[in-house]
Amino acid sequence: MPVIAPMPAARPARIPSQRDGSDETAATAAAGTTVDHLTETYRAHYRSLLGLAALLLDDTASCEDVVQEAFIRVHSARKRVRDPEKTLAYLRQTVVNLSRSTLRRRILGMKLLSKPMPDMASAEEGAYDQLERRDLIKAMKGLQRRQREVLVLRYFADMTEAQVAETLGISLGSVKAYGSRGIAALRVAMGTPA
Repeated sequence: MPVIAPMPAARPARIPSQRDGSDETAATAAAGTTVDHLTETYRAHYRSLLGLAALLLDDTASCEDVVQEAFIRVHSARKRVRDPEKTLAYLRQTVVNLSRSTLRRRILGMKLLSKPMPDMASAEEGAYDQLERRDLIKAMKGLQRRQREVLVLRYFADMTEAQVAETLGISLGSVKAYGSRGIAALRVAMGTPA
């Protein structure tokens, strides 16, 4: 993208001659804002647009960036500005929109930065947890089928003893017996004291 200098040098206006198709040049000028008109608008209104951006933003660098970006965008869309008298209005609206976008990005950045980092386990803790989980799974596989079913439903599926009994089709006393024997067997398998 071209960078617009604060005070561009004046370029002489191109005067169409009869032999280079003055009808095409007149049609192009009527179809949008000319570069010369945009340059003159830049010279005449740069400071006022900078002031407009300063009312919306708080630092000079952002204001300058917004105003220059506004001129770049209007320059690239100058064929859509059919009435050259509306060029300044397009520029003002573009400055306001770009200022809003800048503020939106800042607010989003502040929201993201203000959130504390989540407490995460260190790599050692994660590795230790995986080893414990692997040992637990290995110990669970060593249990009798009914003991394993009762423990999984009771502690991993978070069911009550009555729900486990109903699910497995066994008595409440059997659930308690299988559960206590299974926990005892897990303690022995994992080397945990009772």
